[in-house]
Amino acid sequence: MTETLKKKLFINGKWQATEHFTKLVSPYNGKVLAEIPSASMEDVELAIESAHQARKTMAALPSHKRAAILEQLAGLLESRKEEAAEIIAKEAAKPIKTAMVEVARTIATYKFAAEEAKRIHGETLTMDATADGEGRIGYTVREPIGVLGAITPFNFPMNLVAHKVGPAIAAGNTIVLKPASQTPLSSIFLAELLAETDLPAGAFNLVTGSGSVIGDQLVTDSRVKSISFTGSPAVGIGIRNKAGLKKVSLELGSNAAVIVDKGINIDKIIQRCVSAAFAFQGQVCISLQRAYVHEDVYDEFVQKFTAATNSLKLGDSLDPSVDISALISPGDVKRSLDWIGEAKQHGAVVAAGGKSEGNILHPTVLLEVDSKLKVSCQEVFAPIVLINKVSSVEEAIDLVNDSQFGLQAGIYTENINLALSAAEKLEVGGVIINDIPTYRVDNMPYGGVKKSGTGREGLKYAIEEMTEMKLIIFNRN
Repeated sequence: MTETLKKKLFINGKWQATEHFTKLVSPYNGKVLAEIPSASMEDVELAIESAHQARKTMAALPSHKRAAILEQLAGLLESRKEEAAEIIAKEAAKPIKTAMVEVARTIATYKFAAEEAKRIHGETLTMDATADGEGRIGYTVREPIGVLGAITPFNFPMNLVAHKVGPAIAAGNTIVLKPASQTPLSSIFLAELLAETDLPAGAFNLVTGSGSVIGDQLVTDSRVKSISFTGSPAVGIGIRNKAGLKKVSLELGSNAAVIVDKGINIDKIIQRCVSAAFAFQGQVCISLQRAYVHEDVYDEFVQKFTAATNSLKLGDSLDPSVDISALISPGDVKRSLDWIGEAKQHGAVVAAGGKSEGNILHPTVLLEVDSKLKVSCQEVFAPIVLINKVSSVEEAIDLVNDSQFGLQAGIYTENINLALSAAEKLEVGGVIINDIPTYRVDNMPYGGVKKSGTGREGLKYAIEEMTEMKLIIFNRN
């Protein structure tokens, strides 16, 4: 990525200069990484109009050509995957080995989008199921919605962008992308790659800068027909309130939980649970935040989980051996320490961590945490996990459901009846049996209930959110 490209927006297939910039600094060491353009209202207007003008061209593009563009993009990303991972590691302080996993998933996501572009279809209707339908043929088709406003977070700056850009292109839509202010370089890199594909000019537009400026314009402009947002519940609810009759897909917060039943081989699940809690410093929407462990295996689970936590390596995100690096901002370190302090004041036991070095918060394990405390009932988005003892799976299910969120939950059990009961009773968008709540592959439906949002990601399911159904009926009488 060249310095010149870092300092421009991407609008209507061209690199667009703007007047104002902000310095982007590394979360790990505070060094300046780049100067990022701050889009003005005029820049955003130009981006929206470019997408609006390109919408008919994209809608008319045959599905095989849309698929080919996405395959081109996946191939270009594959050829520059090390560079992509380094960008993520620098701007997000994501450990480089974790960043490489994100890039691999992003490539797969664009390939899934290419496949789904070729199988967007409706259904035929049994019109003669009623007497008034005799002699008629009915069917549905799915059509592009038009201009999509995509607003993305910092924690997966390539893959969560792919979950909006990929299905939007597959469906024949145009896009105005506003990435997180902390991680714009990944989206600038994406614009570089898309500029090398056969994507029509104006189909993809990138504007960086203030969310209050860009986001409000996208949400309120009548030319933008759909908003896809991943971020905080407060911002998501604000978007929904302003969006009017637009389609709105929201992937919001969570405080994901796992249930561990008696009879489970603890050695088999510890590393998996530790990874779920602390991957990318816990800054994952479905990061394991709450563990409810049966009293018969509780002590063993805590001892082995704590030992594994203490073995994690902290340091520079570019070091391939590092497991934990800096949180995205100093403010998040302070907030996390405040929440840990509150838990301690109310009787929680700190079994590991509970301190920081610079912007690195040591992975923290809390025991005996009251359910009303912030580390339990709010989204911590930091390397903090609580482990509480339960006497039954039924008790654990009630505790998991005692939450304003409901994205995903996991349960480890050898009892098929308990597994089926949990699948039925857990108030979440996804139940993962015999695995962590943090499990996700990119073609599965992904989304939540309650304050965790509305709509579903996963390429096929996102395309449904990004298209309109049209009914056609022929009268043969």
